[in-house]
Amino acid sequence: MGQRRWMRVTSRLILTVLLLVMVLPSPLTRAQGTAIFSRVDVAGNQRIEADSVRAFAGIEPGDPVSPEQMNLAVRRLYQTGLFEEVTVRPEAGRLVITVSENPIINQIAFEGNDGLDDDDLSTVVELRPRLAYSVQAAEADAERIIEAYRQSGRYSAQVEPVIIRRPGNQVDLVFQVFEGRRTQVQRINFVGNEVFSDRRLRRVVETNQSNWLSFLFGGTNYDQDRLEVDRERLRQFYLEQGYAEVRILSATAELSRERDGFFLNFNISEGRRFNFGKMSVTSAVAGLSADAFLPLIAPLSGGQVYNVREVERVVERMTFQAGQGGYAFAEIRPNVDIDTVNGIVNIQFEILEGERVFIERIDISGNNRTLDRVIRRQFYVVEGDPFNTREVRNAEDRIRGLGYFSNVEVTVQDGSSPERAIVNVEVEDQSTGSLSLGGAFTSSEGITAQVGITERNFLGRGQTVSASIAANSEFGNFNFGFVEPQLFDRDLLAGFNIYATQQNLSEQAFQNTSYGIEPRIGYPLSENGRIVWRYRLSSDDINDVQDDVSRIIYKEQGRLTTSAVAFTYSYDRRNSVVDPTGGFILTFNQEFAGLGGDVTHSKSQGTARLFKSYFDEALILSATLEGGAIFSKQGTRITDRFNAGGDSFRGFARNGIGPRDKCDVGDCEFPQEDVEVDEALGGNYYGILRMDASFPLGLPEEYGIFGGVFADAGSLWQLDDTAGSMGEVDDSMILRASAGVSLFVDTPFAPLRFNYALPFKKAENDKTERFRFSIQTRF
Repeated sequence: MGQRRWMRVTSRLILTVLLLVMVLPSPLTRAQGTAIFSRVDVAGNQRIEADSVRAFAGIEPGDPVSPEQMNLAVRRLYQTGLFEEVTVRPEAGRLVITVSENPIINQIAFEGNDGLDDDDLSTVVELRPRLAYSVQAAEADAERIIEAYRQSGRYSAQVEPVIIRRPGNQVDLVFQVFEGRRTQVQRINFVGNEVFSDRRLRRVVETNQSNWLSFLFGGTNYDQDRLEVDRERLRQFYLEQGYAEVRILSATAELSRERDGFFLNFNISEGRRFNFGKMSVTSAVAGLSADAFLPLIAPLSGGQVYNVREVERVVERMTFQAGQGGYAFAEIRPNVDIDTVNGIVNIQFEILEGERVFIERIDISGNNRTLDRVIRRQFYVVEGDPFNTREVRNAEDRIRGLGYFSNVEVTVQDGSSPERAIVNVEVEDQSTGSLSLGGAFTSSEGITAQVGITERNFLGRGQTVSASIAANSEFGNFNFGFVEPQLFDRDLLAGFNIYATQQNLSEQAFQNTSYGIEPRIGYPLSENGRIVWRYRLSSDDINDVQDDVSRIIYKEQGRLTTSAVAFTYSYDRRNSVVDPTGGFILTFNQEFAGLGGDVTHSKSQGTARLFKSYFDEALILSATLEGGAIFSKQGTRITDRFNAGGDSFRGFARNGIGPRDKCDVGDCEFPQEDVEVDEALGGNYYGILRMDASFPLGLPEEYGIFGGVFADAGSLWQLDDTAGSMGEVDDSMILRASAGVSLFVDTPFAPLRFNYALPFKKAENDKTERFRFSIQTRF
């Protein structure tokens, strides 16, 4: 359509020039090649005033006019987008501009779109009803729609604008859309990597290649903006592993011939691995002694592998110490000297007097939904503070990490004077609410249905509100939660949970109903340590007791109220929270009940977990030591005691180990001689050691299948009341142990784990379980 139109335009331009050539020798000629017209008339205009047409053309009566100016007038009129056809011709001493106005758009429609609805596409196009239609504008909007589809992962989308003529010089504009398939990343390739395998580097980048279940559940779409992020992630990864000379030479994406997939290619120059060498500090700031900063560089002085993250931490600590000493403008500059002969990196930390620049303003724009203060509190500096480039960059990372915005850009411009700077923050809000309708399946509990709704930026305040309901044939659970991540705009977490739970497990002859509220507040104690304080007010009811229930549980039935204060301290040194391959995490929980209510006890739990990897992180080892104890003068109930089995102790069924009240018909004590009793009672103490190893099976990585082995050992023991239906219940500490193999399958909808365990050390009445599968990551 556009090509035919431009052919008509070209023919009219040629005709105009020929006519001008014919009339130039007339008496009106002032000079060779120009003409003066007494009038400039406009014809064909309906909605647009003649004066406006003449103004667009740029020709006035009495002006000398050359053929080039007439040609330029035609182009100007077309460029307005208001005219479908334009001719400019001399006629009997006057210049006549004849126009045919573009039609008015009556309505805009979209056909063939499923992945993006009409509302989404309406926000993309710039044409609107009652505006003038033009081919160029329609084709530009078609390109905008194509770009929107590309951003949603459909690179084969095609869009054709079609008009339907209506009376009164109006048209209906229809964008006919062919969406095509979502364009997945078929393969991620690395060139030049000799130290780290392709498999390991694919775990570094955010982009994932599609796997064998993508045809069922949808694969990973290509994101153009993520490519540069992945490039930087690769560079940062190598710098943290000691490769100080690494270069990511290129990062390219190639679209397949069928336009249904991308091949990502990263070209890497690794260089050699370096260790930390000589560390030193110099100071050019009067009053700041270099010796005072030497303890801060001690972590880098042991000759260990070079790690750029550790260097950045030292710079941050030195900057903080200088600021605490009253030198807010001090700049810490690490001068890196790479010694390629000895394979070391020498660093001189130079303390300089930075420019005395203050922050004049922090301007925030684009946050149509999120409150200013939610963004502003990510800055650890305010107006009037010394300007710190590193802090501004870190604030930008923290704003991105909120997950509230699709785009974040922080820039700095000069302020009202050379000593002042203005920080501009431009963001673009994105959806932060989610509705989940799903389920899960475990071999012990069967199918569980779950409905949940979560809003991570409630009313634009940065707060999280969530509600969920989950149920299956054995339990039902409702939970409502609220979290304020930065109370009083400080690193102070506050929130609460309201819950109601009903359990009627198949292996138990009673029902347990609990509901309560649990407010909490948390804050950091150190760079890696954090503490959370909680208060729990709950009502726990043991009811619907059956005839074959244990006499111990029978005596514990009824409703009791618990009022308890608790805290959880965690110290996390893992290299990744989501997918750890090294480091450790320590967690300690302590609860004191008895601040009112019916229950008094002291309950302690501790967990230590260590991660280690070998062979380029292909083999990942994990060891977890976990234990707990509960003490109560009034005696504990099963709702407060510990239990073990299922996922917590593989090879044994849920509630499968520990003290058990078991007797057959005729062997039970009065009045239960005619029933069979088999009841897990839990225990006041427990300790479990779990060891895991996961590794590739030699299958293509895109299959997402890994193997694993594991071993568990531990026990659950001790009761306050041992007088059960069988008589005296054995509550002694008996060691149990099991070992087995695992199969991990990474699917787009959830990671699955299949365990086959062999319990090789057990007690007489333990319940074993050889096979179990659940939704769980490799660790």
